[in-house]
Amino acid sequence: MKNAVIYARFSSHSQNEQSIEGQLAECYAFAQRSDLRIVHEYIDRALTGTTDKRPDFLQMIEDSKRKGFQFVIVYQLDRFARNRYDSATYKAKLKKNGVRVLSAKENITDDASGILVEGVLESMAEYYSAELSQKIKRGIAISASKCKFFGGKVPLGYKIDEQKNYVIDEDTAPIVIKMFQMLASGYTYADIARYMNERGIPTATGGKWNKNSFRSIFANRRYLGKYIFHGEEIDGGIPRLIDDGLFDEVQKVLEKYAAAPSRGKAKVEYLLSDKLLCGKCGHKMTGISSTSKSGKIHHYYKCVGTTKGVCDKRTVRKQFIEDEIIAAIVGDNTAQNPHGVLTDEFIDLVAAETYLLIQAEQNDSEIKRLESAVAENQKAINNLMQALMLGKIADTILAQIEKLENENKELNDTIASEKALQINYSYADIRKWLLHFRTLDYSKTKNRKDLIDTFIYRVVLYDDKMKVLFHLKSGQKNELLLNLIFPDYPDGNGENGENSAKEKETENSVSLSEGCAYTPVMVELRGVEPLTF
Repeated sequence: MKNAVIYARFSSHSQNEQSIEGQLAECYAFAQRSDLRIVHEYIDRALTGTTDKRPDFLQMIEDSKRKGFQFVIVYQLDRFARNRYDSATYKAKLKKNGVRVLSAKENITDDASGILVEGVLESMAEYYSAELSQKIKRGIAISASKCKFFGGKVPLGYKIDEQKNYVIDEDTAPIVIKMFQMLASGYTYADIARYMNERGIPTATGGKWNKNSFRSIFANRRYLGKYIFHGEEIDGGIPRLIDDGLFDEVQKVLEKYAAAPSRGKAKVEYLLSDKLLCGKCGHKMTGISSTSKSGKIHHYYKCVGTTKGVCDKRTVRKQFIEDEIIAAIVGDNTAQNPHGVLTDEFIDLVAAETYLLIQAEQNDSEIKRLESAVAENQKAINNLMQALMLGKIADTILAQIEKLENENKELNDTIASEKALQINYSYADIRKWLLHFRTLDYSKTKNRKDLIDTFIYRVVLYDDKMKVLFHLKSGQKNELLLNLIFPDYPDGNGENGENSAKEKETENSVSLSEGCAYTPVMVELRGVEPLTF
């Protein structure tokens, strides 16, 4: 049984205590149906969807690094994040830590259009990093210019005062400085851990030090006095602990550690993980590796149904099937098939659907809910002013007015921050970005991964063909059919365990198996029509 946590958020303007219990009950019921063990609850009460103002949410993201749970369950996706951009950003962080977000009330696995938006925005955020950086900086100037603590783990050496400011912890700050000095002087992680433990100095969590205890310390730029928000830094935002010279020396040591030869085997990234299905039984096909009699390691996709004894689907070479998909999508630069699937018509279709989905998301955004709350408060203020004019108890009314005005000020600050961070990509922006996939170097794993993640929703593999489904909701417009001829390899295909000395399940990757020749495929794209916009 795998572990899961529940995240619940409750807005003071749209929800009540009844919804609190209701959300938790639905999430627990979903966990039971899905055979998941709940190990923790993260709850932000009476808060908006603004991520930087959700301490439990930020703590959950931080805790995911410890690999204590594999799923986050939310009542609905709008409880997880305020918009598709934030959703994509934080889902990416969780995914990096092996954690997936599940909705108790929505079947997000089958929501191809939603995945399309998240995939496009996530990739565009990187592609347009400079533009987004400016948006984020504007958000910082509005919501985080005071450099307040918004939740999460407080770095060793600091504490938070009553005004939510970072201040130096006189007890632990010297410990941090000592550790930096020791690492720069040639001491190893083990040496520093031994030094701390022998003197009875605990970690930030009260435990003993080990070599893994320092990862979040020596690279933490907060020690340079930098307030960090959404990946952006504000110089002088918090008190400085470490000078630039010492910090730079430590970074050089860390670079040497990172450059040291790895003792472990190189990982292989299976680009079709969670996308490839067996056409015979419908089970997922997962990445495996096997070693041939010659001692060479090969990588395959294998149907889970064969392990369960309910399917006889042959394994397929990872490189072959991924190459086939890449070639079909981007084309072969010939006059007959210059861009594969990425025709002007197809890109028009994807761009238009993405744009409309983004607009719909913004029309139902947190901003509208916040603006509604401001309007309600203003109406209440007007009514109180009328009562004041009629000679009602002035002190009580003035206190109520002041409270509502302060609340509106906070709400308006949040609205301004939301608007500064809101994605305002035009149809032309999205289309331009989609076109850049025609020019990428697909010998690089990252580009191959970006292409597959952006466009492909599901791949169904049969013995002689495969069906590719795209992140579109427009019926047959999302379907590509490829006829396949599997090549013969001198050392065997490893199908059904042939020519394999050993076989083992592997996880995510960074390297690809050596290239292999493959037979040209026949491509048929059905139902894609030009779209005027």
